[in-house]
Amino acid sequence: LALAVVLIYLVLMAQFASFSDPFVILLAVPPGVAGVILTLLATGSSLNIMSLMGLLMMTGMAVSNSILIVEFVGKQRQEGRPLKIALAEACRFRLRPILMTTLATVLGIIPMSLGLEAGSEQYAPLARALLGGVAISAVISIFLVPTVYYLIHRNEDGPEVAHPSLSQEEQA
Repeated sequence: LALAVVLIYLVLMAQFASFSDPFVILLAVPPGVAGVILTLLATGSSLNIMSLMGLLMMTGMAVSNSILIVEFVGKQRQEGRPLKIALAEACRFRLRPILMTTLATVLGIIPMSLGLEAGSEQYAPLARALLGGVAISAVISIFLVPTVYYLIHRNEDGPEVAHPSLSQEEQA
């Protein structure tokens, strides 16, 4: 798992040409891991190969959700938008895809997590791990990733100035 996270960081570093943006993207992974562990404890499931596969799937989804926000902010910044406005736009426009992906995943794996059918109990830890991790990491992606992105990049805009191409509502 540690090797997977390091490789993801290196790929993201090459993709975004930044040291800090991949760090911001990967911030949703540790709370997701905590969600996996809490869900496994709450359901009485063990940490086994299947639950570790669910953990890896959750890592991919958490990174994907964070990339949606960070990449949108980067595009907005390239177009000349101030940081606060770019973050607000990113959160507004990327909230629906993140919630839709999360809800589709959570609702789709609930039957598998129950393990009611014969032979399905072997896949239940995978579903339970994914269920808890994805739910927690989505919430973290929505709130923590933009906040940390702002804290890291807030000094790049310089002092707060009115942007001439934006309306007064967008500047507020």
